[in-house]
Amino acid sequence: MRALSELLRSLPYHAEAAKQPTFRNPDGIGFKLMNIRQVATGKGLGNVSNMDRRIWAEFGNRPDEVRRIATAIRLGITVVGTEPLPDVEQELPEGRLLTALHVRRERNPKVRKLLLTNRRQLGLSCEICELSRPDLDISMQEAMFEAHHLVPLSEAGERNTRLADLALVCACCHRLIHRAMVLKPGWVSIAEARSMLVPG
Repeated sequence: MRALSELLRSLPYHAEAAKQPTFRNPDGIGFKLMNIRQVATGKGLGNVSNMDRRIWAEFGNRPDEVRRIATAIRLGITVVGTEPLPDVEQELPEGRLLTALHVRRERNPKVRKLLLTNRRQLGLSCEICELSRPDLDISMQEAMFEAHHLVPLSEAGERNTRLADLALVCACCHRLIHRAMVLKPGWVSIAEARSMLVPG
């Protein structure tokens, strides 16, 4: 419990809260795990919250995914260190740290430039709605598009980004696909986004 407590208290956005000795302390974590055990098995502490039930309903039958997400969070803590996380409008189901790392990855100008250079040969268009404006100057065309990572951090880790990991999407579709991942909740592929967002 102590190691888990120290890990959770080390999350970059808990710096202020972690100054309080009661915040995510080993005893509190033990109680929370017993609440989850109660939901899962009927044995454990009886002070179960609706959040405990929702967490178990969402992740109880997906231990491999939970393991991947936990590994990505541990790695994310070491990658971020004490540097502040970028602001995120909408938090993905994987949590604030992985959402912030995902946003930081997508905002990397080198990654976007690599994708634009690759796609420029074919003509720039959104892989979701097919928006294209070849009538505009190339710098104006490029301003319309963003790089979207196709693989969540919980699966990819902090590896070097490959072109196969990226989709070129217009700014509007990019916001919508991220919103869809918050509402679903879960990762949304380009094909799923297309079927959700493109009429007909």
